[in-house]
Amino acid sequence: MTPVRAVLDTNVLLSVLVFPAGRVSWLRSAWRAGRVRPLVSKDTTAELIRVLAYPKFRLDEAERQDLLDDYLPFCEAVVIPSPPPAIPACRDPFDRPLLLLATAGRADALVTGDADLLALVNESAVPIVTPAEFRDRLRTSNDLTEKDPTVRDPPPS
Repeated sequence: MTPVRAVLDTNVLLSVLVFPAGRVSWLRSAWRAGRVRPLVSKDTTAELIRVLAYPKFRLDEAERQDLLDDYLPFCEAVVIPSPPPAIPACRDPFDRPLLLLATAGRADALVTGDADLLALVNESAVPIVTPAEFRDRLRTSNDLTEKDPTVRDPPPS
């Protein structure tokens, strides 16, 4: 089975890593099982490291490293070429690295809940989808059934 190559925006990743019982916790199982291959770049990795250090998450250095160790080994690193590929103009300049990564890495999807990125659905060469839409796509790819643990909804809290 070929993994789905996806760019996961920082907020989606935080939800997966910091809140393991949350609505997108299924993504961790998906990358661990090889169903999803997250793409990362130098800029997106630096952003994740920076955000994990926010005081509101109350993560010490060892906890942050554990979270990165549970994610980065499953990722594919993409080098953004110079000059970078053409991407749609985005309202938020902080979204630019995600669009560059998705385009340069030839991602199958950019997974986000960010309204600025979702506004580009019709302009991007790479499909931009919500986590729920991405889960639905995984369910239907390769004739998956509801028994596939990597794409099940988490139990109600």
